[in-house]
Amino acid sequence: MFDLSFLLEDGYLKLFRDGVLTTLKLFVVSGMLAIVVGIVLTTLRALPVKLFKGFVIVVVEYHRNVPVLVQILVWYFGVPQLLPEGLRDWINAGNTEFFFATVALALNAGAFISEDLRSGLRAIPHTQQEAAWSIGLTYLQSFRYVILPQGIRVALPALLNQSLLLFKNSSLAMAIGVHELLYRTRQIDNLTFRTFDVFLVATILYLIGTLALMALSEHFAKRRTAPSGV
Repeated sequence: MFDLSFLLEDGYLKLFRDGVLTTLKLFVVSGMLAIVVGIVLTTLRALPVKLFKGFVIVVVEYHRNVPVLVQILVWYFGVPQLLPEGLRDWINAGNTEFFFATVALALNAGAFISEDLRSGLRAIPHTQQEAAWSIGLTYLQSFRYVILPQGIRVALPALLNQSLLLFKNSSLAMAIGVHELLYRTRQIDNLTFRTFDVFLVATILYLIGTLALMALSEHFAKRRTAPSGV
């Protein structure tokens, strides 16, 4: 029999709550940054400039082929050594672990989002671009106001799937000491030695989060495919 009454002892429930809140904060902040990164990379790749396209390809291939955990460790242990001393001290004065985990997760998710957006843009007829030019819009204006919004709508299911992956990848931030859900779970396990019970609670909490995101994804998918009312 499972006995979860230990959660009411010694503040263990509060530790779980703090872990969930940190996970959600990490997910939301890195997710918002990832959207910005994805749109910027997509825009640069759409421009008729080979240098920009080459840069985006390198960024995307790096994040697609290097494990997310390695990317987090590179940012946490490697990147600070390349920064000027003043900037490094300023970063270290704050929550360094959370900052670098957010940056690493955002860049990783942003690279994948840019690929999803690029696939969405391919589904847009070239006549849309020509129509935008015909009314006097520049290349960037037509991309921003006409092409990109349609591409986002087409890519929405894939983008929501990326949010699910980002939520699960947030657990990797434990490796550099971010006090998210998995970190708190291991902390409680070390204090109680009730490994199965503790990780059962963590599993349930992660399932609640992922199922909520899946429900949201299905909701938007239905709205996207629903016929317009007369």
